[in-house]
Amino acid sequence: MKILVAVKRVPDTTVKLKLKPDGTGVVTDGVNFEVNPFDVIAVEEALRLKEKAGGGEVIVATIGSKDATQQLRHGLAMGADRGILVVNDDDNAIDADVVARTLKAVVAKEQPTLVLVGKQSPDGESNQVPQMLAEHLGWPQATFASKVVVAADKASAEVTREADGGLETLSVRLPAVISADLRLNEPRYASLPGIMKAKAKKIDEFTFESLGVAKAPKVTAVGFFAPPERKAGAVVASVEELVNKLKNEAKVLG
Repeated sequence: MKILVAVKRVPDTTVKLKLKPDGTGVVTDGVNFEVNPFDVIAVEEALRLKEKAGGGEVIVATIGSKDATQQLRHGLAMGADRGILVVNDDDNAIDADVVARTLKAVVAKEQPTLVLVGKQSPDGESNQVPQMLAEHLGWPQATFASKVVVAADKASAEVTREADGGLETLSVRLPAVISADLRLNEPRYASLPGIMKAKAKKIDEFTFESLGVAKAPKVTAVGFFAPPERKAGAVVASVEELVNKLKNEAKVLG
């Protein structure tokens, strides 16, 4: 069973980012980068499915600068078999559709049984790539997965997904695209032997041109701005005062 996992290099989610003075993006100088946490969950699930199947191959793929090999090495240290880097020196020059079409080209090369990806990334929060990729491939999809069970014959998978009203279970034919939600699993830590082995694992590099992908985006960001600062809270002396403020100041009560 071959599983392709798409991962993304994102700024450290514990760091408060600053905007550039001209509003064209965020300041990344001195900022640590990591793998999108949802993508780490997807890598973990791929490794578990491989272990349960008794064999197979897990490939981690990303689009980014040469620095993104660090995030690929993280997936390799967890236990993935090899990596794929599609070189892009300007992350702001692509959108979700370019990412999906690029991953489609990678899928065409690798012919995996399953594609796993995090449901969204904390930098854009767009939640678009898994759905677009499935549409471009013409494959079934299951989003926001909290449990994945692959059938013994590898022809289908049963996916429990988180929806607004609770949980629902879907059966999808394979190959398919599945996006990982937060409660799908608890990712393992990369062990020291795993980190050492990752240094020797292969990472193939491609360009958009070599994959036959047009890089022109359909959506471009025209500017960024910080949200307004929240006003300080106030202590009220009684319920009556609270109700009065909610009615007359906040105007959230009729």
